[in-house]
Amino acid sequence: MTDKFTPDRVTPDHATVEASQKPNGKRKTMLALLGGGVVVAAIGYAAYYLVVSRHHEVTDDAYVAGNLVQITPQVSGSVIQINADETQIVQAGDPVIKLDPADAKVELTKAEAALAQAVQQVSTLYVNNGVYQAQIEQRQADLARVEDDLRRRTSVGDAGAVSAEDVAHARDAVNVAKAALQMAQRQLVSNRAQTGKTSVAEHPNVASAGARVRDAYLADARTTLPAPVTGYVAKRSVQLGQRVAPGTPLMAIVPLDGVWVEANLKENQIKFVRIGQPVMLNADVYGSGIVYHGKVIGFSAGTGSAFSVLPAQNATGNWIKVVQRLPVRIQLDPAELRAHPLRIGLSMQVDVDIRDQSGSQLSTATQTSYRTHVYDAYAKQADQEIAQIIDKNRIGN
Repeated sequence: MTDKFTPDRVTPDHATVEASQKPNGKRKTMLALLGGGVVVAAIGYAAYYLVVSRHHEVTDDAYVAGNLVQITPQVSGSVIQINADETQIVQAGDPVIKLDPADAKVELTKAEAALAQAVQQVSTLYVNNGVYQAQIEQRQADLARVEDDLRRRTSVGDAGAVSAEDVAHARDAVNVAKAALQMAQRQLVSNRAQTGKTSVAEHPNVASAGARVRDAYLADARTTLPAPVTGYVAKRSVQLGQRVAPGTPLMAIVPLDGVWVEANLKENQIKFVRIGQPVMLNADVYGSGIVYHGKVIGFSAGTGSAFSVLPAQNATGNWIKVVQRLPVRIQLDPAELRAHPLRIGLSMQVDVDIRDQSGSQLSTATQTSYRTHVYDAYAKQADQEIAQIIDKNRIGN
């Protein structure tokens, strides 16, 4: 009987075992490296957060803001000249719009004539002081003369040399002279009441007429609209021949040398933001290669939604919480602005360094004052015009 062939059990050799174990070793090595990388990344991020990131608040919800100075007329009139257009730069004091001055000049001429008449009339009052004083002296002389005549007639009347009728006439003449003297004295008192403790220029009649001249002069001067500040013209809506009323917006001037940045930080970011903290900024228009340096100078009194035209009303059943943002005002370095000008509305990236916590959020905000001097000359020129009219028409110069 032949035995059936029974194959021997195959025992894997050492090389085969090593070959089968290699993939598992690589997998473990890869997993170990991956795990180590994750640990290193976590440690690096934790170190970066502890050393750098936690001392900064960053946002890209920030935009350039600035003043839009509106050009509005103070008097009504028709536009006859426009000296600036969109995108052009104007200097403070440059006449940008001219209104028809015909009506204003007519009123100014009438007011100047009324002032000249008032000065002449008031000057006459001052001259009359001397006239009434001379009349008093004349009346005193007349009274002394008739009194002397009465004494003579009375002394000789007792001897019968003068009739009683002549003595009575002399006594009546004395009474008439006394009455004339009293009238002259009262006229002087009345005239001095109108001129005492004042000068021609300060007399109420002259001051009232001068105020009308000043008003008419200003109305005439205001037919020329100067640029209040130096900046670029924007939003021009005025056209030649247009009839404008006081307060009508005609154009705007944007002073780009005084722009700032409004960074809208989330409400959970402003906890450690303080006034005076340094800020680094980048503008999308120039890229990350240009860095602006600024500082926090103030916080808005409310969030953007609170000041919107239609504030959110959250007293409803379908309310969903939305993280609010608070505008933070950032002042820029003027030298950097001159080197790389910004325009209103451009996007900015903001990085606030919050390590310095010595400042406050509200109590020490910087008080800003804007002022223009382009209108100061109007009042001075009006006063000079009034003084010239008074000097020219004063009697006795």
